[in-house]
Parts: sequence; C-alpha cells; structure tokens
Amino acid sequence: MEVMTLTAENFDSTVLGSSEPVLIDFWASWCGPCRMVSPIVDEIGSESDGSYKVGKVNVDEQPDLAARYNVMSIPTLMVFKKGEPAKTSVGVSSKKDILSMLD
Repeated sequence: MEVMTLTAENFDSTVLGSSEPVLIDFWASWCGPCRMVSPIVDEIGSESDGSYKVGKVNVDEQPDLAARYNVMSIPTLMVFKKGEPAKTSVGVSSKKDILSMLD
C-alpha cells in the first residue's frame, strides 16, 4: 500500500475516519533523524496488506496539524485507532518497534 501524504485538507477523512489503524510520521526535510526513519516507514507502508494505513505529515508544510497533536520534536510517529491517537514514539525507532505500535 502506498504511503499517503497527509494535509489539513485530507487528514480528518483519511485518518480520523479510518476503520484501520493509521501510522503517521511527522517529519521535515531538514531533519537528519527523520531521514533515518523515513525509509523504514516507507517499507512498512509498502508491506501493508490493508490491515493498516501509513501516512506522512510534513510539519513545515502542515504546522497546524503538528500543533493540533502537540508534536514538539521530530520525527514523531503516532498511531491512530478509531480516530484517536493511541500510541506515540519520538525519535528514531526500529522497524520492529514501529510495527509493534500497530498491534
């Protein structure tokens, strides 16, 4: 499944309205740790069998979304379940740790 680009325009319908868990990567292009996590998030997204979705929020382009969920440091990974933030991880995480957030 393709990793979605999330914006203020599509966030509510794509994330809050999803019946599947949604993994979100809050990131920025200038962030070194974000560049380390990004390929892992992309890989997790490409491996999805439809039981979860994966999206990315560029905090420089979508500062209101970052503020809405109190994202103060990046990368921040957040899993939404039934329209609510269920799990959060700040900083670089392993693929195994990221996948465990979706359980």
